[in-house]
Amino acid sequence: MLNIADTLHHWCREERPFALATIVDVHGSTPLPAGTSAAVDADGNAVGSISGGCVEGEVYELCRQMLAGRGALQRAWFGYSDQDAFAIGLTCGGELEVLVQRIGPATQPHLATALAEMVRGRPTTVAHVVDGPDRLLGATLSVLGDSWIADDVLDGQPTGHVVADRATAQLRAGRTALASLGGDADTCPERLSVLVHGAAARPRMLIFGAVDFAAALSHAGRFLGYRVTVCDARAAFATAARFPHADEVVVDWPHRYLEQTTVDARTAVCVLTHDAKFDIPLLRLALDLPVGYVGAMGSRRTHDERLRLLRENEVTEAQLARLRSPIGLDLGARTPEETAISITAEVIAHTNRASGLPLSQRTGPIHEPTARGLGDGPAIGHTYAAVPVSPPAAQGAAAP
Repeated sequence: MLNIADTLHHWCREERPFALATIVDVHGSTPLPAGTSAAVDADGNAVGSISGGCVEGEVYELCRQMLAGRGALQRAWFGYSDQDAFAIGLTCGGELEVLVQRIGPATQPHLATALAEMVRGRPTTVAHVVDGPDRLLGATLSVLGDSWIADDVLDGQPTGHVVADRATAQLRAGRTALASLGGDADTCPERLSVLVHGAAARPRMLIFGAVDFAAALSHAGRFLGYRVTVCDARAAFATAARFPHADEVVVDWPHRYLEQTTVDARTAVCVLTHDAKFDIPLLRLALDLPVGYVGAMGSRRTHDERLRLLRENEVTEAQLARLRSPIGLDLGARTPEETAISITAEVIAHTNRASGLPLSQRTGPIHEPTARGLGDGPAIGHTYAAVPVSPPAAQGAAAP
């Protein structure tokens, strides 16, 4: 649901009924992962995709049937059949299970609150009861940070607490899952199936250096779902007007900002300053932090000099092995836009532990099974609401 949260939030605020189709299970090679959603409103407008085109028509019709009153929930399975070349299925050979549910006025105010948090990039889960006693079908609960809210069916009920516990666990994982609950006479005697849409906080991309390459990279990073920060000590260059796609623009010395900001294993640090007085203290710190990616721009000569200076500053060989320098993949990039693609391609490959080779030069499945969970990183095509850019300071940052 995260991939279309922006549009769904808009529809909920308009009290527009819609049908939501979500991939709840996948096997083999499929175009999109579990947790991806598509939706159709009462006027037939569609948003999102669950298969990249293979079964969209069939899913669209299922959504229209839901909106016409033919049930509130339906599961559909799509695979590949050699026996019937004209059957609706996945040409990639994979299998997926889709859950289609109708979202009406009773659920929308509650769902709108959760979707608003999602589009702001805040950790959120939304849980729908999709199987169980009739009185519970469609009941909704959301976990918003450290608290949870529920509709009248689940609020204050023991069953609500059980659903909230599972939704909280999925919030920590940042994943979408179909969970079986209940059967315990003391806590939840009724057996339920609950679809939990998990949305972890957006991963961060920290771009240091307010240069043209940073403007293009901030655009690409935002497109990929990162919460993008551009930082530079020079107030004349670090302005919101120059970086409209950044979530925030910070005027500060790069290493000082990195010392005080929050990072995690999904954070990408991209150093474009190309100036040793900024690069060395910044990289020395970045390579000692538990971030997912550290890259630095520069020529081969700059790279060699940078390594020498980092070693002089007691950066270990193990730490230097983490540094992606010169930054990016070899695409022959020259313009800022091409360079941004080169850098983000390397970030994606590094995040997914992929080779970065052309698929035509590889054999085997295109999508290798990995331990990466839904929400662990951004995905192309995810959309997010605009987030205000913080105003830069009026003057340059004082040297530390």
